[in-house]
Amino acid sequence: MRISKMTISTATGTAVAALLMVSAMQPADAQERKSLRWTTSPVGSYGYNIAAAMTKIIEQALGNEYTITVQPFQSPTVAMKAVMDGNGEIAYTADIGMTQFSQRIGGFKDYKPQKPEIAHTWYAYPMESMMAVAAKNGDQFKCWKDFSGKPVFYTNAGFMNWLNWQRIHKALGTDFKHVQIDLKSNADALQSGTVVGSATYTTAGKSLAAYWKETDIRMDLKVVNPCPDEVAKLKAAGLVVAEVDPKAAFSKPVGSDKIYGVPILFGYNARLDIPEDLVYRLVSAVYKEKDNLVKLDAGFTPMAKDFIGMQVNGINANPQIPVHPGLAKFLKEHKAWNDKWKIGKATS
Repeated sequence: MRISKMTISTATGTAVAALLMVSAMQPADAQERKSLRWTTSPVGSYGYNIAAAMTKIIEQALGNEYTITVQPFQSPTVAMKAVMDGNGEIAYTADIGMTQFSQRIGGFKDYKPQKPEIAHTWYAYPMESMMAVAAKNGDQFKCWKDFSGKPVFYTNAGFMNWLNWQRIHKALGTDFKHVQIDLKSNADALQSGTVVGSATYTTAGKSLAAYWKETDIRMDLKVVNPCPDEVAKLKAAGLVVAEVDPKAAFSKPVGSDKIYGVPILFGYNARLDIPEDLVYRLVSAVYKEKDNLVKLDAGFTPMAKDFIGMQVNGINANPQIPVHPGLAKFLKEHKAWNDKWKIGKATS
């Protein structure tokens, strides 16, 4: 049977019209969505894994208007610079990283952002820096000063825990000697003696990073605590020493029923040119979903218990740094704003 050109044309036109109608009827999340890039530490790190795991929760809480893309970088220091150079919108960072950026020291020496700077936006969890050795070598290390000048993997260079250990050594008056290794070779390096110790860390005293979970499974460990005189020096330098239950984080005994670390506060801080309304909605969404985030990872437990207090602590750790207008609006709504703080502007 011969089909006329007019019939084909009509059928084609009908199909196109139907396609356009279906497209118009699709929900907002099926149409073009705005991009929101989160820069984090490398794949395998706690920061990356957590960001990747919570993207769907945050996307849904924002009404599926945004597609969140997690972009791993060499370290949080590099991730912070990536955002301030326009290669992301929200950076994974910590209180000590914000301090170094503000003072333009360490990895931020002579650094000049190409875009507006990042500001206090959302603080998510504390992380406790500790020191671990192979259990077979445990008798050689009694205090943190025993690691002075010896090869240690203090997490990746530029990591916030790496920065934290620099200020720990400074407070103790000991020598920081870092040996860079691949995260996946952590257990092998400890067992072979390439490094005598490796900086471990828990989130909220509970969660281990993925590479430390693997290390914990592969070998027996001893966590070395600071001695009493070292605890006194750390506190005198303004650092906190927190007690951690090893059974909550490690799968096997680590040589002590109580282990101690120096905590840092991690968060996700946005550039000041990111719209106030978006950041306000983001912080409000996280506040609303805080209990679901705990189900995702126990590291969010302190945030869920005192969300407002954690934001206040994050700002107070670096009160000289501006607060993003979106977070300021949220804190004012919850009667938690301090007039001594300053609200940032995109031109700052």
